[in-house]
Amino acid sequence: MTDPTTPTDAPTGLPTGSARPLLQQRRGHEFTRILAFGAARGENVVPNDDLVGPIDSSDEWIRQRTGIITRKRAGEDVEAVDLAETAAREAIEKAGIEPSQIGVVLVSTVTHTVATPSMASLLAERIGATPAAAYDISAACAGYAYGIAQADSFIKSGLADHVLVVGAEKLSDVVDPTDRSISFLLGDGAGAAVIGPSDFPGIAPTIWGSDGSKWDAIGMTATYNEWEAGAPRPTMRQAGQTVFRWAVWEMVKVARQALETAGVRPEDLAAFVPHQANIRIIDEFAKQLGLPETVTIARDITTTGNTSAASIPLATHRLLEEHPDLSGGLALQIGFGAGLVFGAQVVVLP
Repeated sequence: MTDPTTPTDAPTGLPTGSARPLLQQRRGHEFTRILAFGAARGENVVPNDDLVGPIDSSDEWIRQRTGIITRKRAGEDVEAVDLAETAAREAIEKAGIEPSQIGVVLVSTVTHTVATPSMASLLAERIGATPAAAYDISAACAGYAYGIAQADSFIKSGLADHVLVVGAEKLSDVVDPTDRSISFLLGDGAGAAVIGPSDFPGIAPTIWGSDGSKWDAIGMTATYNEWEAGAPRPTMRQAGQTVFRWAVWEMVKVARQALETAGVRPEDLAAFVPHQANIRIIDEFAKQLGLPETVTIARDITTTGNTSAASIPLATHRLLEEHPDLSGGLALQIGFGAGLVFGAQVVVLP
């Protein structure tokens, strides 16, 4: 016999005899896409010759190993959030929406000046996006791809109609000029993207993950507790060869999986935008993927440097400025870095 207090179509698991009302759930938009990009780079152009002394190197050595000719770095009075604000304002304006329409602000960074509160909440206040949900992502060079994945899910689930995703770094604040493993690679900048609803699929499923067995391959020279106990100030460092091999051989597998999941072949791509870690990694990546010459490859690293979480949106912003015909085409983007963590997806360029 049916319990009269329980609807006959009640979901399985509802307690017998319960008069508890069924909870309502949100349903969002079916499709999402990137609406616009914004960018900000440090105002100072730093050539290789300015950095070679402390590492006993040369301009030629840096160019051959990394492809970097110059990098952009910000002045002492500039913080990562300042760069983030500039990039965010451009992206919002180009997207044609008001800041108040932003439902979530995500900032990926490893160079916020404090552990808490988040850079995202400060950025939301500065650009007038309050009371948007706001939090930081700590996924280093993969953080922007992580943010795109979350923005896509938020809009599809109904948590937001528009999401601001920002990668912002001032890596010059955490550089030891004498460190030959990473000091000459790093630059300062911020890239922003506004994600919103779409009439067509504009963001393919994300392939992401981590490999904690290489947790120590990229990181800081000391913990803050060790610093307080007398260790030198913590700065960035990496095991270069370990990272290079992992990026070239393991991340190519992730990129291929992202293409397969999206239902896309290499020849379908208009652009390839990998994390701007090293020109040798980028070129080997393209070779391993078998990208045809018709695919435009982002090489923003040559004049911007490695900007960690900011590198993919910065590189994409530049590609669209220099090649406006890429608009509407497909781009494979992949971020990878400290953790070690990775994230990749195929997107439609705005």
